[in-house]
Amino acid sequence: MSKENYRRLGDYIREVDVRNRDLEVKLSQGISNEKYFQQPKQVAINPYNDKIVRKGQFAFNRATTRNGNKISIAYREEEDCTVSASYCVFDVKNEDILSPKYLMMWFRRPEFDRYAIYHSHGSAHEYFTFENMCDVELPIPSIEQQRKIVAEYETISRRIRLNEQMITRLEETAQTLYRKMFVDGIDKENLSEGWRIRTLGDVAHILDYKRKPLSAEQRALIKGKYPYFGAMSIIDYIDDYIFDGVYLLFAEDGVNVVDEDGHPNLQYVYGKFWLNNHAHIMQGNDIVSTEYLYLALKESIVIHLVTGAAQPKINQENMSTIPIIVPPQIVMQQFNQKICLIFNYKKLKETENIELIRLQSLLLAKMRQ
Repeated sequence: MSKENYRRLGDYIREVDVRNRDLEVKLSQGISNEKYFQQPKQVAINPYNDKIVRKGQFAFNRATTRNGNKISIAYREEEDCTVSASYCVFDVKNEDILSPKYLMMWFRRPEFDRYAIYHSHGSAHEYFTFENMCDVELPIPSIEQQRKIVAEYETISRRIRLNEQMITRLEETAQTLYRKMFVDGIDKENLSEGWRIRTLGDVAHILDYKRKPLSAEQRALIKGKYPYFGAMSIIDYIDDYIFDGVYLLFAEDGVNVVDEDGHPNLQYVYGKFWLNNHAHIMQGNDIVSTEYLYLALKESIVIHLVTGAAQPKINQENMSTIPIIVPPQIVMQQFNQKICLIFNYKKLKETENIELIRLQSLLLAKMRQ
């Protein structure tokens, strides 16, 4: 679509400022920079002054400083909620001309984030205001075409959600099977013949020496298809890799080094990827499989191994002392036969989601054509 078909967004939206004076709305929400509503990071000091977001309205955090180079904006499709008084709330004037869901698709484009960051202004803190939002230009095809684009995007989104639900169920099934065989009814002080307690250092190949962090500037120069992992998730995609296979990532430092129950935060990863130095990386050795190790570690309490106050950390020496129960070889083989079927199907669904997310990205990219 040529630039002459672009329209100024301010002609199609209006700001809304309704305060929660009588505490009519009980649900308070924040907004993630991944563009969805979430639990607020801070409890409102003055909830009477919070802004109400009705179903069908948008809200965004005007502050863009230290927000991961993204703007936190979301479209409300659930029950009414409130957001901080510092947020901006708006809606579409005429939904028969501009579809709110089509508009939200535009906001999900990385180009919009770059635009918003570039046009933010301020000294100590930078802001993207409603006036800046009104100056956004975007293509607005016929409402029929908008609805067609939205329908295609939502079809892909539904498939992704179904796969995510299946992935969760598969992981729960695997963990239940592990507990049934190696936790429930097992007395670690009086193990049956052939059962042993080993340490993580005994049963894992720890490969931290292969980690290699890259700066944001370096990553920008080598954009590509291989994931670049941090402690908790994929940070970026680059055109190179240093690992190829099935591995476990064990968060090494940061506020999320363990979860709220004291278990380690883990990622089961496979294929070709790069890794920074904020996660330990390991594989099972000839004693236990990597899948078994993953499930065993998810049952481990490691909060006592965390050091540091300002910057929580689990170093390799402490991590290596985690006790791991090791059954007789025949039991391990029987378990691995069952668990590999589950993990292989889980990989299939995760791989499918990667392709679906790429399709979403292509669809968002086509909006400007």
